[in-house]
Amino acid sequence: MLRRLVLATLATTAAGATGLGPLPPLPLLSPPDTLTVTIAESGVPAADGTYELTCDDQAGGTHPAADDACERLEQLAKAGTNPFKAVPGDAFCTQVYGGPAVAHITGTWQGREIDARFSRVNGCEIDRWTNLQPVLPMLGR
Repeated sequence: MLRRLVLATLATTAAGATGLGPLPPLPLLSPPDTLTVTIAESGVPAADGTYELTCDDQAGGTHPAADDACERLEQLAKAGTNPFKAVPGDAFCTQVYGGPAVAHITGTWQGREIDARFSRVNGCEIDRWTNLQPVLPMLGR
């Protein structure tokens, strides 16, 4: 009988009948965002290369604009957009060539594994590149 009373009390407490409501979820500990950014054929020798970018309590790594890059990634996360998503195959894109620059970004962002490639071969890809500046370097159209 005592066991049933204890179990009933626990069930009532767990259900929030005591007026305290349900227990809040435990905060999830997520690792810092860590990306490897490789730029090639940009036409800007100082921009080409491979850089590490870590965004946690403070920006780090070898990325030349780490603070601004982490700030941009945080803005995109808050907006709920995924800047690493490829352009859909059926998208209508202007046939504007933005140059031979290419980029490859791998790592972890918002707890997701990233393996994204970028180019500037048409309007959609140029917009995608521009949206991710300064993670990717600013290049002329």
